[in-house]
Amino acid sequence: MTTPAGTGTPGTPSPAGADRGAGYRPAPWVRTRLRSAPLAAGLMALLAFGTVFLAAAFPRAVDRGTDEALREYLKDRGPSWTSMLATSSHRLGEADLDKVAEKLTSYPKETFGIAASGPVYGTRGNKPRKMWNPGFATLGEAKPVLDLLYTHGITDRVTLVEGRWPAPPEPGEGVAKPVAIALSKSGADTIRIHVGDIIDGGTSPSGGRFQAEVVGLYTADDPSDRYWYDLPCPERACVEGAKELYWHTAGVVSPGAMDLIAPWGGGATDFWRLPIDTAALRADQLDRTGEEISSYVGGPTATRLSVATGREDLRIGSELPQLFQQAIARHDAAAPLAAIGPAGLAGVAAVVLCLAAGLTGDRRVGELRLLQARGGSRGGVLRRLLGEGAVTVLPAGLLATASALWLLPTPRWSGSLLAALAVLLLALLGFPARAALLWSAPRAPGSGGRRRLVGELVVLAVTVAAVLEVRRRGVVPPGEGLDPMLVAAPLLLALTGGLVLARLQPVLVGALARVAGRGSGLIGFLGLARAARGTGGRPRPSVLPLLALMLAVTTAGFGATVLDAVDRDRAHAARSAVGADAAVGMPSGAVLPPAFLAAAAALPGVRTATGVWWESEVFLLGADSGLVRVSALVVDPVAYAELSRTVGRGAFDPAVLAGDGGGTDSPVPALFSTEIAKKITDGNYRLRMPNGKELLAKSAGTVDGTPALEETTRRFVVLPSGPVTASFPELGQANLWFATGDIDERRLKGLVRELEPMRIGGVAPGSTTGAATAASPTAASPSAPAPAPAASGPAPAAQAPADTDPDAVPTGYVVRTSAARAAELATDPLQLSAARLFWAAVIGAAGFALLAVLLTLLRAAPERVAVLARLRTMGLRPRQGLALIVAETLPQTLAAAVGGGVVALAAVALLGPAIDLSALVGAPVPAGLKPAVLPVLFQVLGLAALVTAGVLAEALISGRRQISTELRAGEQR
Repeated sequence: MTTPAGTGTPGTPSPAGADRGAGYRPAPWVRTRLRSAPLAAGLMALLAFGTVFLAAAFPRAVDRGTDEALREYLKDRGPSWTSMLATSSHRLGEADLDKVAEKLTSYPKETFGIAASGPVYGTRGNKPRKMWNPGFATLGEAKPVLDLLYTHGITDRVTLVEGRWPAPPEPGEGVAKPVAIALSKSGADTIRIHVGDIIDGGTSPSGGRFQAEVVGLYTADDPSDRYWYDLPCPERACVEGAKELYWHTAGVVSPGAMDLIAPWGGGATDFWRLPIDTAALRADQLDRTGEEISSYVGGPTATRLSVATGREDLRIGSELPQLFQQAIARHDAAAPLAAIGPAGLAGVAAVVLCLAAGLTGDRRVGELRLLQARGGSRGGVLRRLLGEGAVTVLPAGLLATASALWLLPTPRWSGSLLAALAVLLLALLGFPARAALLWSAPRAPGSGGRRRLVGELVVLAVTVAAVLEVRRRGVVPPGEGLDPMLVAAPLLLALTGGLVLARLQPVLVGALARVAGRGSGLIGFLGLARAARGTGGRPRPSVLPLLALMLAVTTAGFGATVLDAVDRDRAHAARSAVGADAAVGMPSGAVLPPAFLAAAAALPGVRTATGVWWESEVFLLGADSGLVRVSALVVDPVAYAELSRTVGRGAFDPAVLAGDGGGTDSPVPALFSTEIAKKITDGNYRLRMPNGKELLAKSAGTVDGTPALEETTRRFVVLPSGPVTASFPELGQANLWFATGDIDERRLKGLVRELEPMRIGGVAPGSTTGAATAASPTAASPSAPAPAPAASGPAPAAQAPADTDPDAVPTGYVVRTSAARAAELATDPLQLSAARLFWAAVIGAAGFALLAVLLTLLRAAPERVAVLARLRTMGLRPRQGLALIVAETLPQTLAAAVGGGVVALAAVALLGPAIDLSALVGAPVPAGLKPAVLPVLFQVLGLAALVTAGVLAEALISGRRQISTELRAGEQR
């Protein structure tokens, strides 16, 4: 190659005696080079744009996902957990409340702010008073209770529907006259209170009676408004109580009657709930935010606010610091697993950039050698090559970075800029670094092989160290951040596997070529022989495309195994939480009629079903520690044993519960929990039921858990229904139902809505009167409705579910399925963000792997086209030429795909025991990850199919055209 006419060699003076005019100026180097190869310059700019954009976008996507997960996590906890609550003894009045609220909200804050809805504050009594009016509705024997309350701004959130708002009392009235209050219409209807009623609050210390007059009724404009949280039920009537359930509501007084709250409530407390603006919180500032809120709770800020408000007893509390620590722990647990996909993408992209630099170097090696021979200096040439990159790569990289910053807004930008800068430098310096090697001193024969061996041994040592570190410390060392070594362990395994495969592939493909050479066909032999050796004078095939494919397949296979295990563990955790695939729990005082058990067992998809009688108020007599409270379960041994085996908790042989017994003299066989087994010895024991009856039992074995109770530390006894019901028929009436199979939750709820509970004297057999045994502990959830035993009189209409809601069940009934629970766990934004990030990285890595193969084809295209052109002159048909291209290219592709799958399985086997998936599952699960063939196989086949399709397309589109061009060039020569 020669320099363009009229230009000099870079770094050398112009030849003496050259015939040039006085105004001669050499053509600019960069413009000349870009004009000579515009397509290559455009493709390099496009590659730089794509890689830099992904490098800048992924950190911002991670930040956005982390912030969203944090906000959803806090939002699900409710306002009481995401607020600061300030309290003080009641002092002056409304004006002082407003003044304190202003000081609390206006105090300077650095990392958080108050929600736009503003603070909720007012005055409430320290305890409610019973309403002794005989006509009011009750739950069992307990009387309803009433709080008195004043909250700022309540009139802006309710609508008066009857009567009037309370007026301030006249001076000197005190408690001599009933306190004027307004009630919610919902609460009043539930308890049967009307406008004009005088509520009897019992005897006052002076001998009089506490009284409140209902002067108005209102309805809340939005009952789900966070304004109502932590208030004593001013918008409705709530069910409260443990042993005895009762109605609870609050009456609103006028601002001028705040002093009357204290006599009614045995004292009064001023409160200010400050809701934190969770939408403005940042995950990277949680530590600082937690420290700042802790200062409000018990630090310098709390002291300053106490002085500023003039309230020495001002106390501020918040659960936010604890929540922040939990959120940080969840993020730290999920971050390494979520970072594997982007790390693999980064590795594949780096390989592609190196391949692009190598391809450009091979295309221009003749030009660079000529410049070196003509005296061009290394510095002069490299400066001009950097100038070429600055014109093409730099604008593309800056545009890509700006696009990522604009399309993915987030407050954090440093990580994105650093990643973009690293990729931009690699794209900019790749070709100049490759060109600089041409000026290096000639290597001694065999030195390259020794250096390669040393490098491979270093990679192997680092890989072994990373694997051992992961197994020793786990993926998330407690109290530490993201460890790059732990994240890179699967990638190092892929790199090591790629280097090993690069050593083995020429030998294996060469052996296949020799086998193919013994046949009559020539295409297979030629293709395999060319695949076994390098192109362009190289002694072996290039390692870079092999590494790109290995990294892509290993990353995809490892991550797919993780996500598949997350789905399986989530399904198992959901089944364990529910106690079966479907469960129905009854309210206290109700049992399941035989008609329901038969209809439920006949639902489509039900494999096994069983009813269980459960009672938590049972006492075991005769243990070492005396009287022991236990939960008793009366079950069908065969059906319950099958349920326990399917759920995987408390499996037992049903034969151990076989036998006669029952009554006071003949003991029945029983399975005791591990906690009880520690306190008993062999012998007979008595179980005292809540109704006073006693059952004689003997130990038939020990189990560490049972499907009906989620907590494995619970003390329980499992009894067979046959011997028990022989003497105590009432204990065979189930109040729980469990089933396994694919069960439609809506159909099951529809069956429950049609259920007419069987009641025996208003109380379930063996139950404590008024006990709140609403449902199985596994069937119930924190958000489940409160249990509602039979009220005296008709049940309030407000408690019945809407007929149009297909998911509603009567209050106190609990219907749960494992499928719904698993779907609920899967909605965690932390898990969704990690999964989206992983699949986006897999798609990007697959695209770059395909690009690596195509670049390899382009790199070998001149030599391959020349060979095909010569073979064409000897009678090679076009179809055979395409088959030769495929036979030359696919062995490396398929070997890399299969090798990547094997390395992915090996990575799971080596690193799996140290991986804890609880953060991604959304529930505690046993640590450990086992290899799974199908997720890896899907990734191997998918990437192999993609690359094969790309190779075939490249051969079909460009192969014939290149061969024809080469033949015409031969004719001209």
